[in-house]
Amino acid sequence: MAFDGIVISNIVEELNQTIKGGRLYKIAQPEKDELLLTVKTQSGQYRLCLSSNATLPLCYLTDSNKKAPIQAPNFCMLLRKHLNNGRIINITQPEFERIIDIEVEHLDELGDLCRKHIIAEFMGKYSNIMLVDSNNIILDSIKHVSAQMSSVREVFPGKPYFITNTTNKLNPLVITKEDFYNNIFSKPVAITKAIYQTLTGFSSLSGEEICARAGIDSTLPANCLNEEAKDKIYQVFAKLIKDINDKNYKPEIVKTNNVPEEFSAFSLSLYSGSNKTADIETTSYESISKLIRDFYSQKEIHTRIHQKSSDMRRVITTILERDIKKLDLQERQLKDTKKRENYKIYGELLSAYSYDVISGSKEYTCINYYDNQPITIPLDADLSAIDNANKYFARYNKLKRTFEATTKLIEDVKQDINYLESVLTSIDIATTEDDLNLIKEELHETGYIKSGAKSKAKQKLNSKPLHYISSDGFDIYVGKNNNQNDELTFKFANGNDWWFHAKQMPGSHVILRTDGREVPDRAFEEAAALAAYYSKGKNLEKVEIDYIIKKEVKKPAGAKPGFVVYYTNYSLIAKSDISNLKQVSD
Repeated sequence: MAFDGIVISNIVEELNQTIKGGRLYKIAQPEKDELLLTVKTQSGQYRLCLSSNATLPLCYLTDSNKKAPIQAPNFCMLLRKHLNNGRIINITQPEFERIIDIEVEHLDELGDLCRKHIIAEFMGKYSNIMLVDSNNIILDSIKHVSAQMSSVREVFPGKPYFITNTTNKLNPLVITKEDFYNNIFSKPVAITKAIYQTLTGFSSLSGEEICARAGIDSTLPANCLNEEAKDKIYQVFAKLIKDINDKNYKPEIVKTNNVPEEFSAFSLSLYSGSNKTADIETTSYESISKLIRDFYSQKEIHTRIHQKSSDMRRVITTILERDIKKLDLQERQLKDTKKRENYKIYGELLSAYSYDVISGSKEYTCINYYDNQPITIPLDADLSAIDNANKYFARYNKLKRTFEATTKLIEDVKQDINYLESVLTSIDIATTEDDLNLIKEELHETGYIKSGAKSKAKQKLNSKPLHYISSDGFDIYVGKNNNQNDELTFKFANGNDWWFHAKQMPGSHVILRTDGREVPDRAFEEAAALAAYYSKGKNLEKVEIDYIIKKEVKKPAGAKPGFVVYYTNYSLIAKSDISNLKQVSD
């Protein structure tokens, strides 16, 4: 994610289109490092959030209001004193830096017209918001920076304001072709690094995007490129700058596995066309502010879901590891019972040929009447032939009982392992806290998580199956956990709907609603793709999918949630690519 100069130029353009000419109606400081400016314009009211948070400095328009403290901080009081009811006359981005300069015209104490600037700098831990007068003197700032904190610039009332340039970067909006070549293609570093180290406001993502559009390997040293590659990179750069100057922005969010990963003010070739994979999804926006709000709210949700699921995942993983060790031990015990049939044959042959066994012998060789081959039977010399036979029958019966008990235990443990793996898959699919709470409720019901009192949360939760529309207009539903899978298959689906599931691996139940219509092949392929995507095999190149008419799917009595059986089915090979499917909110 890059809150770089290009994104800020898009924000500045949006602010000029919305709040320029408006009046500062309210000024609030809901957080110690954040301002919320309410601006009234002829077209309506807007709220502008300016955050100088060290880890997440942001600027965006928002619809929501935040509760301000009863006693306003000093900086907020100063802004109100000087700028309340002031008119925003200009919004600029100096030198293409990560800076927004909001120029406000207002009347001073004597009624004279004067101008001041709200300057917001978005530079990581050095982010700040300042009030500066028309002579570039700092009146105050949301953060004070002393000489001990910074040897480059002090930020205190009465100090001059200036933009620091410690990296000697060049303004990409005015750079000449000659300067571009001399400063970028002379560096002995990767071309991506050379671009963002040279140009103001460019991030590593911007550099990667320029290389992707030019079709050049971004890891190649800048000073080793041939003339053709240099020309391609410059032409792409020039086209990007033209789009910025023409205000031709195309805000976009990139998600990987439905998790927000990147955003930009322009369309990212890095994640489209031949570079796009099944796990990558791109979403375009008309408003950069809406993009920023969505990106960070979705990122926050994902982070919160991940944190809340970590304890549950740890419990399940611990039980799963224990069951896998138990299965390995039981399979070794089962392997030891393979000799039981030999002991049975020894006993039967000794009983049949007891008259021919010489007393005190340590072995006896005879013809095995099961395969007509000679066989040598070890004997205890102190026992008679019949006693040796009984000893072998006793061994056989013991191993038979062990085989039967171990086979049943192995079957039970395998079912437990499959179930626990399906729960982990459900946790991966979860997108809301209600989804996680339903999984937790399921684990309470199945006894994997102990609860002092029976939870009543289930009735209060609101989680529905995922709903997609196929290319041919068919509804496809995907269960997000085992209880939901059961409900989707046995309560929601009709008998002639189609049921899909990844073969022999944990995954969601997928229902393709037919509504009595004939289903085209493409709809089957898309439903299978969903079954592959929402399964343990999601990251495999291809996944085998079983599908069958829903009425043929049965649930055995006493089976765990999500477990079903079917005896005849069709199969197809699917890729977990659902980028062409539309998800709808019910």
